[in-house]
Amino acid sequence: MMQAVLMPGAWAQQCFADAHQAYAHLINEQQNQQLAEQSVTVHLNSATEGELTQLTGIGSNKVQQIILYRDAFGPFGSVDDLAKVKGIGDKTVAKNRARMSIE
Repeated sequence: MMQAVLMPGAWAQQCFADAHQAYAHLINEQQNQQLAEQSVTVHLNSATEGELTQLTGIGSNKVQQIILYRDAFGPFGSVDDLAKVKGIGDKTVAKNRARMSIE
């Protein structure tokens, strides 16, 4: 009995007869993931490292600065207070304003 070994490209060809359809499917999945991440509200006073990294322009170094700021000065009084954190400016706050709260 002969078995067929499917390579990733062959698998994709079986799933999608048209390469354009396969590409469109992958792009759609990525866009859906990005939209899901963008719709999550990040609560600045209780957010974990992972939750904070979902914000646009906030990487691991800035997350550490946010956590240090919270530990040193207590909870944020407003979303705008995030701009007081070293390395985070008004533009970053503006980009993320709709996705942040201080609850």
